Amino acid sequence: MRLTPALLLASAATCAAPAEPPAESSAESSAESSAEPGWILAKIARPAPARTPFVEVRGSKLLKTPLRLTGEYVRPDADTLVRDVRTPYAETTTLRAGEAVIQRAGQSPRRFSLSRVPELAGLQNGFGALLGGDRTALEAHYRLQADGTRQRWTMTMTPRDAAMAAKLQAIVLYGRGAELRCIETRPVGNVEAQRTLLAGAAQDAAKVQDSAALATLCHGAGAQ
Repeated sequence: MRLTPALLLASAATCAAPAEPPAESSAESSAESSAEPGWILAKIARPAPARTPFVEVRGSKLLKTPLRLTGEYVRPDADTLVRDVRTPYAETTTLRAGEAVIQRAGQSPRRFSLSRVPELAGLQNGFGALLGGDRTALEAHYRLQADGTRQRWTMTMTPRDAAMAAKLQAIVLYGRGAELRCIETRPVGNVEAQRTLLAGAAQDAAKVQDSAALATLCHGAGAQ
């Protein structure tokens, strides 16, 4: 298994999503207030330790139905990201100190350096920026565009790096208030988007099997 740049960013972003968003003041919670990148980043930023459940849906021309993964993202400390897949198979991916370690029961751990993937050079720096709510640092690697209100918003992240942009069109975050509910990864070309539903959206998706319904659930998190 090879982790894509988008998946690594999703790992970072999902650990910023709280199971229960913190309360806002009456001024901040106004549904009519427009969302903007700085406000969104400040709200979804979370210090370690943090964890959140996820439902990931991957489409492929080789599959009759989309592959559906469930599990949990964990950020035990500021320097570590863990992606724990529980179904339809068990696999744990740990990102730490510029290295990825992939573990499956009964198999030896697989290790590789993230530096071997050229397009990850800027992305590694973006991890701390996203989790820390650092807009300036994040914009060094992505163009950010926010839409919607503070109650329901989307934020589109378009890569600046040419190597990453050749593979990744954009990553779109969908949320409600301080809760990041879905990440949609849009590859370049005629490739179906990959969606990762998080926190409350992952719970809502527990009994939803249809891929179109899951896409609607993902997009609905940011609908006006």
